[in-house]
Amino acid sequence: MYKADEVVAVAEETTLLAPSCSQERRTTVRSRAIGVLAAAGIAAVLALTGVGWLNGPAVAAWRTVCLAITVQALPFLLLGTVLSGAINAFVPADLFTRVLPRRPALAVPVAGMAGAILPGCECASVPVAGSLIRRGVTPAAAFAFLLSAPAINPIVLTATAVAFPGNPAMVAARLLASLVTAAVMGWLWLWLGREDWLRPTARHTGHRPGHSRWQEFRLGFRHDFLQAGGFLVLGAMAAATFNVAVPSSVLDAFSGSPWMSVLFLAGLAVLLAVCSEADAFVAASLTGFSPTARLAFMVVGPMVDLKLIALQAGTFGRAFALRFSTATTAVAVITSVLIGGALL
Repeated sequence: MYKADEVVAVAEETTLLAPSCSQERRTTVRSRAIGVLAAAGIAAVLALTGVGWLNGPAVAAWRTVCLAITVQALPFLLLGTVLSGAINAFVPADLFTRVLPRRPALAVPVAGMAGAILPGCECASVPVAGSLIRRGVTPAAAFAFLLSAPAINPIVLTATAVAFPGNPAMVAARLLASLVTAAVMGWLWLWLGREDWLRPTARHTGHRPGHSRWQEFRLGFRHDFLQAGGFLVLGAMAAATFNVAVPSSVLDAFSGSPWMSVLFLAGLAVLLAVCSEADAFVAASLTGFSPTARLAFMVVGPMVDLKLIALQAGTFGRAFALRFSTATTAVAVITSVLIGGALL
């Protein structure tokens, strides 16, 4: 027989855990659905090869571009999700609180630079940032890490070097522009941010009781790979469609103007929502645009896109997501223009 206070405690614990479990189930179902959609998309692309009336030049070019982007980016995506899952499972949860400076203004650039050694896709950076805030890390530092980790980690920089062979200036420009944007946004939050814009989440992430480290790794890897892989295929399809369907006259109207080309590719990065392990290959395929415009595509994409805005709204609230994404886009574009003009 349970005592009355034990029954109440069990009931309260069940009530607190129910939303979290429900959210995790929805996340798992959504990740699996995206993965199935990705597999169906690849199968559809391959199936087009055997359909005679669909083997015209335009469709053949679309299929070639789509498969090329997917095949080139998939190894980097796989390696990135393996490392992300390993970090989630095996890195101590309080690592950041031990290594970050106590002064928030100094913690921001340190957290931004930590993204270079803690790789992960942008889909994983949002829940990680929420977890850091719940563990006592200042929000400004958590947001700097949120923005930098998907953009300057070794996997992404290596993919950029492969996508732009013989062009180390592009890799350096991406690293510097992304790091500066992350630090500026962290400092802007310290200056202008308000706590009531944040909606804290009760969802538990990482090192759940009753789960072994390897089980945590398996679950984290499966979630990240299915979700990011689905967005990779969708982004490759969108990029291929853009390359084939958009008339060259439309591209010339934007690519001919330095500012319009930068703004156009920055907006395209938000809409395509390509994962950071793959966006360099998409940018490299946009040969009609200037190097600075393509740099803006690679700086904006890992920090602001449709899926990230949705993830941020679900984690921190819509008030935060709208303000943060708008400010991040503006800072990323300005930083890309300044650094791209100096290095490229």
